[in-house]
Amino acid sequence: MSLNNSSTVFLDSMPSNASRFQVNVISESHESSVAADDNTDPPHYEETSFGDETQNRLRISFRPGNQERYDNFLHNGETAKTDTSFHAYDSNTNTYYLQTFGHNTMDAVPKIEYYRNTGSVSGPKVNRPSLLDIHEQLSKDVAVAPGSASRVANGDGVPGEEQTENKEEENQSGAVKFGWVKGVLVRCMLNIWGVMLFIRLSWIVGEAGIGLGVIIIGLAVTVTAITGLSTSAIATNGYVRGGGAYYLISRSLGPEFGGSIGLIFAFANAVAVAMYVVGFAETVVDLLKESDSMMVDPTNDIRIIGSITVVILLGISVAGMEWEAKAQVILLIILLIAIANFFIGTVIPSNNEKRSRGFFNYQASIFAENFGPSFTKGEGFFSVFAIFFPAATGILAGANISGDLEDPQDAIPRGTMLAIFITTVAYIAVAICVGACVVRDATGSMNDTIISRINCNGSAACGLGYDFSRCQREPCQYGLMNNFQVMSMVSGFGPLITAGIFSATLSSALASLVSAPKVFQALCKDNIYKALQFFAKGYGKNNEPLRGYLLTFVIAMAFILIAELNTIAPIISNFFLASYALINFSCFHASYAKSPGWRPAYGVYNMWVSLFGAILCCAVMFVINWWAAVITYVIEFFLYIYVTYKKPDVNWGSSTQALSYVSALDNALELTTVEDHVKNFRPQCIVLTGGPMTRPALLDISHAFTKNSGLCICCEVFVGPRKLCVKEMNSGMAKKQAWLIKNKIKAFYAAVAADCFRDGVRSLLQASGLGRMKPNTLVIGYKRNWKKAPLTEIENYVGIIHDAFDFEIGVVIVRISQGFDISQVLQVQDELEKLEQERLALEATLRDNECEEGSRGIRGLFKKAGKLNITKPTRKKDGSINTIQSMHVGEFNQKLVEASAQFKKKQGKGTIDVWWLFDDGGLTLLIPYILTLRKKWKDCKLRIYVGGKINRIEEEKIAMASLLSKFRIKFADIHIIGDINVKPNKESWKVFEEMIEPYRLHESCKDLTTAEKLKRETPWKITDAELEAVKEKSCRQVRLNELLQEHSRAASLLVLSLPVARKGSISDLLYMAWLEILTKNLPPVLLVRGNHKNVLTFYS
Repeated sequence: MSLNNSSTVFLDSMPSNASRFQVNVISESHESSVAADDNTDPPHYEETSFGDETQNRLRISFRPGNQERYDNFLHNGETAKTDTSFHAYDSNTNTYYLQTFGHNTMDAVPKIEYYRNTGSVSGPKVNRPSLLDIHEQLSKDVAVAPGSASRVANGDGVPGEEQTENKEEENQSGAVKFGWVKGVLVRCMLNIWGVMLFIRLSWIVGEAGIGLGVIIIGLAVTVTAITGLSTSAIATNGYVRGGGAYYLISRSLGPEFGGSIGLIFAFANAVAVAMYVVGFAETVVDLLKESDSMMVDPTNDIRIIGSITVVILLGISVAGMEWEAKAQVILLIILLIAIANFFIGTVIPSNNEKRSRGFFNYQASIFAENFGPSFTKGEGFFSVFAIFFPAATGILAGANISGDLEDPQDAIPRGTMLAIFITTVAYIAVAICVGACVVRDATGSMNDTIISRINCNGSAACGLGYDFSRCQREPCQYGLMNNFQVMSMVSGFGPLITAGIFSATLSSALASLVSAPKVFQALCKDNIYKALQFFAKGYGKNNEPLRGYLLTFVIAMAFILIAELNTIAPIISNFFLASYALINFSCFHASYAKSPGWRPAYGVYNMWVSLFGAILCCAVMFVINWWAAVITYVIEFFLYIYVTYKKPDVNWGSSTQALSYVSALDNALELTTVEDHVKNFRPQCIVLTGGPMTRPALLDISHAFTKNSGLCICCEVFVGPRKLCVKEMNSGMAKKQAWLIKNKIKAFYAAVAADCFRDGVRSLLQASGLGRMKPNTLVIGYKRNWKKAPLTEIENYVGIIHDAFDFEIGVVIVRISQGFDISQVLQVQDELEKLEQERLALEATLRDNECEEGSRGIRGLFKKAGKLNITKPTRKKDGSINTIQSMHVGEFNQKLVEASAQFKKKQGKGTIDVWWLFDDGGLTLLIPYILTLRKKWKDCKLRIYVGGKINRIEEEKIAMASLLSKFRIKFADIHIIGDINVKPNKESWKVFEEMIEPYRLHESCKDLTTAEKLKRETPWKITDAELEAVKEKSCRQVRLNELLQEHSRAASLLVLSLPVARKGSISDLLYMAWLEILTKNLPPVLLVRGNHKNVLTFYS
């Protein structure tokens, strides 16, 4: 191991009894600390402080005699070697390798590489050491290259599986990325400044006046500015990938909202290309009309020019983002020149022709006259606002190419908000200037001058020498309200305004042509709509969505050829507004959810302002066009339902998840403030399934009476060495919960590691649940193998029943003929699946080998087989595995497989026989009633069996019927069993005696000393005294089985009161014998015992 010759990397070979160096951050010095006696030295610790850079040096305190070695090392820079193998993370060996802080331990210092996603374009992801790695003892036989471990731990090294991703990133390292000016500011300004600025703003001022015109602009900008603030907040709350509005909404509100709005937003951008191109084509056609150069007719000319324009724009886009960005810059320069040309024109003295058309330069009288509104018939504030508002949109043009921005978190807020400010100032300035220079109505005739001021009608034009009064009687062609080309007339050079119109339309079309494929590609990559996966592929270093470009081109071309954009335009505007509304709502929702992950770097936002912006967007949608708004909501709702139904397998940490958590937490806390009421009782079960897939029948029957009504927790206890158990438990938690979700079982999975099974269940009984949502019922499977099981297992099994009763928790024991555990079947299936995979892989290798030209013989086959890990199955220590591998599918225990699925099937017309022998609060009756409410059990009728006196059967039957009617529980029949206490027949009793014979002590047949000795040696055996004391109860269990065989042998399900074994009086083996004889040779049985608190009531 070689070391750098520096003051921060050193090695000291200390004696075996020496302690570690003491490292302090002070000025650079090699002086030793004051020597002290070795036996009285206090312990030396490693200290690390973070000072300013001027003090970032080390002073080393040594024990006496050690400084000389260090000085020699510093001056000579020798290579030091250790006598024994050195572990990179070991800081306690005699030879201690000290680097900078964080490199002398496996515990890693904070680094950005640990927080990146896999495949991040900004750099490789590195896995930090796990808690297990730094918490467990190091293996002594681990050989690590010096320094390598610390490099990986601190992000200097890269795990092998990340290297492939890094190579892919290197291949894309030449991708063109834009800054905030070219990427966001330019695009947003071009998209906001549309043709509305040149051909509609003057008309809006004429209708609404300067005052209301500015208010209209301000209201529109309020919507866009709030949306811009919300966009900025969301964009700075983490790394932003490609996808623009779709990405922001989907990562905030989830795939349901994101998937629905993403599709219509991409479609809206594609149709917007056609709208802008048609606007450009119409302007060109108007110029052709003036020069009498029409090609065919106006409609077909628009189609021809529009088609050619879209092809050219497509070529620019496909050529790459760099070419498209250059084109945008050129168009912005033209647009700025056109706007400047207008302002210059307002100060150039007007001539007679322009005056006759209403332009008089800046005049106070014109400003005063135009300040108030003058709405024509059919127009009003909201109709004018609806016409202007699309001019303020386009604020997402920069965000839509978020994947092509160098730093989206900085570029989107800065570029978007600055673009909104600049364009707003320009709109207001143009509105005020045009309103102060041009009158509302003008004839265009230079002969309409006023010679005598006496005939003046008081208008501003009249005061300036022109009489336009006839415009009140007949239509005029000039003035703010009549001429859409006012800006061309006012400007210094008219053709520049035409160039500005061209620039505005083409730039907007180009931006939409780029935005639509980018958003669509991001949507397809997330695989929310599986049929659209084809369009997710990108090409080139910029990952260009060429397929998306072609799709956008087809959509745009189709709408250009249709040439009916006046109908579709309001819907497209509403699509954009719906996106704005959801962005605002996303910001509000994320703030309202109070998730710790919501930490936007852009702090200039307010959750309530964002909510107001969302509401305002929805209101504007209806103001612009109510039927278009309805169509938008219907389409979005349909897509939302579709995505919700499909449930895409994504997890983006959306605010919807955060709010669900907050809501659940609040509801759980609120629930704790309410006392439990018997009317609201529901079975909340701990089900001891082990792994939920290993005992599906037990889980199915439990889920049948807890689904949609109560809590169900599938529990597993890992018994054994704690380290191994915890590792196995942690590795399987997510998988087993996912199995429950996949199989649509509304249950939770919980597991504990314990020294014994009973301790684990005891922990679950005490700690499971939350607040009022705590388990009140324990569901376990019947232990079929109790006769062969070790004594400790029987003690644990009976013990958990006692524990449940101690905690006042009801118990349900379920028994079916074949048992529940199908783990062996699952093991066989896994082995057969592996064999099938190996067989298919071998067949594929054989086919490849046959097709390969110039086959290299059998060696090539073996080589390929080796690559595919196709090897001969090795003999394992457990011979059962080889036996399983050789088994055929038909040799499975088919009865066990069928039994495990018996509760998944519809039960058909049958009966659920309820033997309600002991009043436990009503749980024995409530569970079967709940079962009859389920679809699979609804055809089964309840038959109630209760014990009674032979001479009062009818009276007790009427009393029970009355009780059940008060409980509002429907039943098919009631049976009063009066001969329960009759002695069982001899054959049945003999079966019971033979069952318990191996476990009896028979102390009465032995002398007192021998009997006492046997009791001490085998305290678990059934004594004669115990058997005699509970003989009546034993007879009852045997007799009940006879009655069950007689009355309920054909039932679909038996629900039976569980006998309770008094602690200290009934031995475990005797109790198991009771359960065995009670449920022997019967249909599926539920032994139920509530906690003797009422779960049924007949009070309202």
